[in-house]
Amino acid sequence: MTSRSRAFLLLVALSSAAAFGLEVRAEGADDAAIELVDPDVLRVCADPRDLPFSNEAGEGFENKIADLLAQKLGKSVAYVYYPNTTGFIRNTLNAHRCDVVMGIPQGDDIVQVTNPYYRASYAVVTKKGSDLESVESLSDPRLKGKHIGIVAGTPPATIIALNGLLPNIKSYALVVDTRADAPPVEMIKDLEAGDIDIAVLWGPIAGNFAKNAKTPLVATPLLLEKIGPRMVYRMGMGVRHSDQEWKRTLNKFIAENQTEIDAILTNYGVPLLDENDKPKTH
Repeated sequence: MTSRSRAFLLLVALSSAAAFGLEVRAEGADDAAIELVDPDVLRVCADPRDLPFSNEAGEGFENKIADLLAQKLGKSVAYVYYPNTTGFIRNTLNAHRCDVVMGIPQGDDIVQVTNPYYRASYAVVTKKGSDLESVESLSDPRLKGKHIGIVAGTPPATIIALNGLLPNIKSYALVVDTRADAPPVEMIKDLEAGDIDIAVLWGPIAGNFAKNAKTPLVATPLLLEKIGPRMVYRMGMGVRHSDQEWKRTLNKFIAENQTEIDAILTNYGVPLLDENDKPKTH
């Protein structure tokens, strides 16, 4: 399917709709609806097996936020699932198969990003009661000689290198087909088994896994780094660059429903931060 560009003449839009089987909407229809693949359905681009974010069973926190969005807009929800790997945006959002991608960092120009609906950082996960439980920075001298699990290519991997910790890392793949591989799951299993001493993960993953692990674990945000790339990111929703009205609709949803969104994220163990890098309280 394809959507009609607002820049096209009505005649072109009508012929395109007929050619691609799209509904022809009456003149004066809402601009946001014109930008969408189907104005009556919230079509979400998502990974089919990427908990705690999303899965085909609708069990991730991005699934729950999409459910809330659909409820507020009076729409049903439909998903286009594709592994969150090379070609994800090209084969979903930009192919006009769906209209929104959840969980896009602000500053990522591959899509147009809404206002943020949460702010979080990378985090370390340690066993509760271990001598590393209070580690808050990758420059902590206690990490010397420790086995560190890190996802290759992520910002904290650079900081680990700058701190001279590379000889002791165990590296996990960043880009995988999540239908077959789950590096964060492997990392947490290795931490529980004692194969690594500390795990470094994106905060929402770290917090959710620590909350649900069989072994008591602690997730601590990395907020004290003095060198290297930033650890804290604002996360929004991604839409096509042409979809200005749709972006405004989503921004309005975020502004009006932040408390409910925060409740969903907190329920999944996501360590939310305010604008002062303090834990967000409710």
